[in-house]
Amino acid sequence: MSALQDTTALREQIIATCHSMVQSGLVDGTAGNISVRVTDGLLLTPSALPYEQMTPDHICKLALTEAPAPNASPKPTTEWAFHQAVMQARPDVTAVVHAHPPYATAIAIQRRKIEAVHYMVAVFGGTDVPLVDYALFGSPKLAQGVADAVKDRDGCLMANHGALTTGNSLDQALWRMQELENLARMETYARIGGEPVLLSDADIAEVLASFADYKPQ
Repeated sequence: MSALQDTTALREQIIATCHSMVQSGLVDGTAGNISVRVTDGLLLTPSALPYEQMTPDHICKLALTEAPAPNASPKPTTEWAFHQAVMQARPDVTAVVHAHPPYATAIAIQRRKIEAVHYMVAVFGGTDVPLVDYALFGSPKLAQGVADAVKDRDGCLMANHGALTTGNSLDQALWRMQELENLARMETYARIGGEPVLLSDADIAEVLASFADYKPQ
């Protein structure tokens, strides 16, 4: 898949996606971040800047294999390392969305993966949405854990932290984050009345085969 061009329109789309995350209840304040692969690296949301103040000039550019300059202004998100690690591990990924959606984050706080409670778990590429062990935000350990988790999945939970989704477009990555939160909400409700009945691996394999033609999003 070819990378996108770094344009003002793309930077504006990143900002619009940030606003969508707030409006959808996926994040509070600035507790989320986004990256998009471009021809000469990746674009990243800046660190700690309120979304309503963000302009295209605030979107940061980072090489795929280099750390940000110490005096970079504006500074990229403190989570730049796992965005970079995911892009390195998954050359097919165009966009990464990280957020703290409440239901998904609650499950991550319980240190559980999301199991096959609904067939839409298959939009993440398998029978579950994996959990990454806790590590300090922005740390190399967290970056490696996230990159490992999404080698064969398009989303993961991060223990006591939040969630991350990938996509071949920014729209798809955001859609997957919304689906992840929907799954987490359904699982939470299902557990109120007892233990959820899970779909089998064969059930999910059948769904994955169907998605090959259906191609959601």
